[in-house]
Amino acid sequence: MTLPEDPLWWRDAVVYQMYVRSFADANTDGIGDLAGITGRLGYVAALGVDAIWLTPFYPSPQRDHGYDVADYFGVEPAYGTLDDFDRLVAECHRHGLRVLGDIVPNHCSDEHQWFRDALSAGPGSAERARFYFRDGRGENGELPPNNWLAAFGGPAWTRVCDGQWYLHTFTTWQPDFNWDNADVVEMFDTVLRFWFDRGIDGFRVDAVTHLGKAPGLPDAPPLPPGTRETDAAGRNPYSLYWPSGHDVWRHWRQVTDRYERDHPGRHLATVAEAYTANRPDVLLQYVRPDEFHQVFSFDLMLAPWHPSTLRRAIDQTYTALGSVGASMTWALNNHDSQRSVTRYGRADATDPDSWTGNNLVYHDVAVDVVVGTARARAASVLLAGLPGSIYLYQGEELGLQEVLDLPAEARTDPIYLRTEGRELGRDGCRVPLPWTTDPVTGYGFSAGPSRPWLPQPEGWGRQAVAVEAADDDAMLALYRTVLAARAALPAGDETLTWQLPELTQLVAFSRAGVLVVLNATGVEVQLDRLGGPEREVVLSSRRGHSDPGVVPPDTCVWIRPVG
Repeated sequence: MTLPEDPLWWRDAVVYQMYVRSFADANTDGIGDLAGITGRLGYVAALGVDAIWLTPFYPSPQRDHGYDVADYFGVEPAYGTLDDFDRLVAECHRHGLRVLGDIVPNHCSDEHQWFRDALSAGPGSAERARFYFRDGRGENGELPPNNWLAAFGGPAWTRVCDGQWYLHTFTTWQPDFNWDNADVVEMFDTVLRFWFDRGIDGFRVDAVTHLGKAPGLPDAPPLPPGTRETDAAGRNPYSLYWPSGHDVWRHWRQVTDRYERDHPGRHLATVAEAYTANRPDVLLQYVRPDEFHQVFSFDLMLAPWHPSTLRRAIDQTYTALGSVGASMTWALNNHDSQRSVTRYGRADATDPDSWTGNNLVYHDVAVDVVVGTARARAASVLLAGLPGSIYLYQGEELGLQEVLDLPAEARTDPIYLRTEGRELGRDGCRVPLPWTTDPVTGYGFSAGPSRPWLPQPEGWGRQAVAVEAADDDAMLALYRTVLAARAALPAGDETLTWQLPELTQLVAFSRAGVLVVLNATGVEVQLDRLGGPEREVVLSSRRGHSDPGVVPPDTCVWIRPVG
């Protein structure tokens, strides 16, 4: 099989996200690797996806598991070599899968050679100009240059031995690049072309909303009372959504488009990670024709299980992006969010004021896994009916839950470390995948006996690929069915029309001749008012459901006319 000739493949692609450390371990050291992924590509292709997205695989001290990059031109030794990467890309393309990398332009690791050079060169040097080094305030410069706080907790400034301070939006070991510096621009141009030359089909671009800072780096406004420490960076208008960031993205689009022109047959895509918190006007800025091809809309992923809130999350994105002809990019899970089975099973999941995507603080609320699973199944059927592309996160097709009870000594997320455990962070959605029922091999995560880098819960094998592959009622079977049904919809039809507005307990729309109906309540809803021709259920998240006149609780169905 070869890649289909489709310059707009990304507009309706299904992309499968792989957290490299946790997908599959070929060398039995307990850490996932590129060879492990290559060996499991048949499974991924059989799901019915079009592309994979690899989380950062570059050399890194792994203090933020790859999002602290020490070298943008290589492969982390724990994950393999450049030859392993080349084999992976070749095998993906042979399976008809495109490959998206994950690039981190806002910051690097403090072990990156440039940052080491900056520390050695001293104040006023060209090396320091690649970052944000500043003198401190106070009588002896003992106070940070401003009051900014870091996204992962604590101050956004760290002092070095000669008395200057450097800026880090996330952690002290992730210094921010200064994108006003020509060296930074040139280096990343080279990075993009390097990986395009090795066959990568595009990039998911990390933390785009943080790139660009206000001139002079003024103090941020006072925070509202009760603001969580990890929310502070998201309320700083001088380091979030700053207009100069868009100059970078326009330049990157020029680099990407030029590469395509110079290499006929290559069709590249870039997707922006932009958390814009119900701000479709801000989201739109990232998909202007000369910037990103796509931008994630996270409002649906972060919405509570509440009909009007879910409907609004979809409609805001569809209306805004559709108004400029941009494609939508949806997800229910990723490596930064609490898994949907747990999220939707929380006791506060139906509260319209809750933010169930919050993976950082686990409130003391009960989680009903049975209810959460039913809702996650329904959400997957809803997602597949939406126009645009969808991104799946490894393990969601198995219905995996968030691992909430990891021991403190096993946790590695810098959010947990920087907040001294006040916020538990993201380790719970990153536990290595179960492939078999054998606990000795980490439930098949490793090719032989091993101890996975994060502990797997007892009984993790009950949701292993080998178990679910033999069960027609399992979440895996549903995902395969859902993706096949989605692939059968007419290509190019991105029109969504809202239906049944009088039934406010439903989320209902028609697309490509199919009526998609989600009942996000705990009671059955009758659809007697549909009228018209005889109809049939062609897809349902609830096992055994086939009555087109009824939608059971916490269920999503696709209905169409018979014949």
